[in-house]
Amino acid sequence: MHDILADRQKYFQKIYNTAKDIADFYGFEKIDTPIIEQAELFEKGTGLATDIVQKEMYSFRTKGGDWVTLRPDGTPSIVRAYIEHGMQSLPQPVKLWYSGPFFRHERPQAGRYRQFHHIGFEILGEKNSVIDAQIIQVFYNILKELKIKDIIIEINSIGDSHCRSYYKKLLVSYLKNRESLLCSNCRKRLRENPLRVLDCKEERCKKVVSQAPQMIDHLCDECNQHFKEVLEFLDDMELPYNLSPYLVRGLDYYTKTVFEIYQDTEEGRKQGSLAGGGRYDRLVKLLGGRDVPACGAALGVERVMNVMENIGVRLPQSSSPRVFLAQLGTLSKQKSLKLFEEFRKAKIPIAESFSKDSLKSQLRIADKIGVDYTLILGQKEVFEGIIILREMKTGKQETVKIDKIINTMSKKLRK
Repeated sequence: MHDILADRQKYFQKIYNTAKDIADFYGFEKIDTPIIEQAELFEKGTGLATDIVQKEMYSFRTKGGDWVTLRPDGTPSIVRAYIEHGMQSLPQPVKLWYSGPFFRHERPQAGRYRQFHHIGFEILGEKNSVIDAQIIQVFYNILKELKIKDIIIEINSIGDSHCRSYYKKLLVSYLKNRESLLCSNCRKRLRENPLRVLDCKEERCKKVVSQAPQMIDHLCDECNQHFKEVLEFLDDMELPYNLSPYLVRGLDYYTKTVFEIYQDTEEGRKQGSLAGGGRYDRLVKLLGGRDVPACGAALGVERVMNVMENIGVRLPQSSSPRVFLAQLGTLSKQKSLKLFEEFRKAKIPIAESFSKDSLKSQLRIADKIGVDYTLILGQKEVFEGIIILREMKTGKQETVKIDKIINTMSKKLRK
């Protein structure tokens, strides 16, 4: 787990603000779900045979005896909220977005942390293929707005329960004849969830998978038509994509379209996908709601931050204060606190160093910040109701009544 220090906060905020602007434009409403949920939600929603549930969840028993989990993924929580708050009765589709920390006990590696941040977009209540395309478009646009170049979309269809069962039989038959070539995890996956073998990152397994039957060749008519339409939408929007026939994603709830977005460079491929998601038409019903189709995806904030830093994305610097308030003595400190608040209400940025008593040290700080003006308030000035206004470049000084200083500085700063 990690801290996000001040020098990286500007990237964090830029990503969040960009996502918010796009969410507002496309009509997504913000939702925040709890960081801790019932463990059953993720076991049932994400899939008992997934790596997330078997190896990566932080689960524990509360004092009250509840078995809970730090959320590893956003979609099950969104679906739970959709059902619990009766969103099925709202005009469909319901478009939601979220951001926040998530938790997975993964092996630490570049760009991957055990506490990480996701920004997710979900559309519930619509089966039309245009929804898949819009979700992809949203994440592509966020990355483009963040000045990330060489973006590529990897996309596949994993069908639905009708055509996938036949494909699983073909895949298992192929893999069983080569079981000895698979890693120990994949030999276990072959029995529990054979599609997960396609997602393995081990080179030996990748080699076996490269010759395996492809789901895209065994889609039913409905899934085939759906996927064809998604690709046509991407073509119309001129979004760059590759067909990735062994892409399945590591979650059990996906149906039909799945996708991941990468920076298409050697370094970008090593780091992994920047965003990913797909359609999940069975999840709402699985978690106790009606049969509601849905589609969504999430972006890994830390990974995107790393790319922005690596490629040298420049962010606008926050405007530095042009005024510094220096004070001398206890009485002037008391007056300065009130005066400082008046500057805040007037929306005039102003710097200070209330903990310093020496005028020399305060002027040194003002000079280092690069302000245009320093206001000097001593005991004498407090009694007389005045303040000294010093131009830093020329050293020229004048006295101004304290109750007029806000107006005086507003005029000077406008010039």
